[in-house]
Amino acid sequence: MSGQGSGKVALVTGAGSGIGRATSRLFAQAGYAVVLVDFNAESARETEAMIREAGGEATPAACDVADAAQVEAAVASAVSTYGRLDAAFNAAGTDGEPGKLTAECSVDNWNRIMAINLTGLWHCMRFEIAAMLKGGGGAIVNCSSTAGLRGAAYCAAYTASKHGVTGLTKASALEYGKQGIRINAVCPGMIDTPMTQAEGMKAAIEQLVAGSPLGRIGQPEEIGQAVLWLCGEGASYVHGQAIGVDGAWTAQ
Repeated sequence: MSGQGSGKVALVTGAGSGIGRATSRLFAQAGYAVVLVDFNAESARETEAMIREAGGEATPAACDVADAAQVEAAVASAVSTYGRLDAAFNAAGTDGEPGKLTAECSVDNWNRIMAINLTGLWHCMRFEIAAMLKGGGGAIVNCSSTAGLRGAAYCAAYTASKHGVTGLTKASALEYGKQGIRINAVCPGMIDTPMTQAEGMKAAIEQLVAGSPLGRIGQPEEIGQAVLWLCGEGASYVHGQAIGVDGAWTAQ
């Protein structure tokens, strides 16, 4: 494979399914060697097999992003294996237990969502940034959400975590641009992933499709293409942005 990423290395969290898997495959198609980070080791290996079958290069890394030591080891392994880190997409996340009013959200649910979606992403960023500084720069894309751009009822913890991702993206972009690291976020709308295919989501999906300006939900590859662009030279002046990839949902 060859393309914009020939000779470059990308790390993707949540690479075992959904948006993370689709983006990993697109990175590989563009010529990147891809480090596949996922809590589920088997799922990461399945993504690796897909990439290698298509002629790409990938290495799985089992990792719980909520554990700083595991994240540090995964990033170190990427650099040890491939010698550098040029791009990172931090897609690992959870929606926890949606459908609860703010005052009904359990402490356990709040803490789990924050540990993965926000603190876990921060763990990833700090080790990715360190690796990129040593290598002369790079590009990081964080996975926020439309819930990181506007309020979303009945999922207070998720909404708070994704607003945190958006804020963290902007703050770090102000700090590292002059050191050669561009940092942005994508904010997906409703995307066709295992999370949205879960039992009990059908009615909500139908309602969202009915209210969508495009009349459909998005595909994981549509987020992946945005991530790939943000990591490439075509987006060299795009920095510190939280970009909605949502079919104009947040334009309403």
